[in-house]
Amino acid sequence: MLEAPRCVWPANATLGEGTLWSQREQALYWVDILESRLHRFDPASNGQTSWSFDEEISAVAERSSAPGLIVTLRRGFALFDPAAGDVAPRYLHQPEPELAANRFNDGKCDAQGRFWGGTMDFACEAPSGSLYRFDPDGSCSRHDQGFAVTNGPTWSLDGRTMYFNDTVTSRIYAYDFDEASGTPSNKREWRRFARGDGFPDGMTTDAAGRLWIAHWGGACVSCHDPVSADELCRIQLPTSHITNCAFGGPDLCTLYITSATTGLTPEQREAEPEAGGLFAVQLDVPGLPASLFGG
Repeated sequence: MLEAPRCVWPANATLGEGTLWSQREQALYWVDILESRLHRFDPASNGQTSWSFDEEISAVAERSSAPGLIVTLRRGFALFDPAAGDVAPRYLHQPEPELAANRFNDGKCDAQGRFWGGTMDFACEAPSGSLYRFDPDGSCSRHDQGFAVTNGPTWSLDGRTMYFNDTVTSRIYAYDFDEASGTPSNKREWRRFARGDGFPDGMTTDAAGRLWIAHWGGACVSCHDPVSADELCRIQLPTSHITNCAFGGPDLCTLYITSATTGLTPEQREAEPEAGGLFAVQLDVPGLPASLFGG
């Protein structure tokens, strides 16, 4: 039986997202996209640190050969070093200068150190979002398009399958993934959430290869077999809009989960006082270390 999740940071985030466990810092980074804030949680001390930006920040990954982070801001990929004081993020590439109604959303690195990020329509309606890959050499390529809201990706344990969420249509897609070239192909529907069970948001893979998927509007994180997509278990949360998850802790057995207050009615806000909080739940299986950006 799963233990109940604990709210470790009642942050009241408008749109919590972007969970990343730092192995070298033993701390969790996460973001509040709509408030343009980056957060850092140190579970050993319960320390809480935050940074504010001039525009939305949506996803983060650590760099392998330099200090600091690669992040996605509203318009694209950028570098930011939390230890550098008040130094602002430095843009590396903006792939959609013509799409003013779009912004970046979820993203993470693959095992080869390439950063994958998806764009979406600010209004969550137009299918104007795309999936991009940003390489350590500074090149950027688009690999799929036609999404209103993008989330993910994550990969299978052997790295040969990539999963990516088309949140508005409740579809999770699987692609064959060529690790050497970083090319997805053979797109197919892997699972579709049932009506009333929320929408697939952020996700991660554990050391047994299972996928853990946050349910926006579904008040839970569900765990799935990577091949059949069958649900194996779920973690119920005390608030509706669950947005992202990542394994952390010294043994990588703590699942950290973000949530949001945006979109809740006044009645829901009153009934869900921990909405927008950062949650943690101890599991009996570890996750995988987050992949580092190769630049």
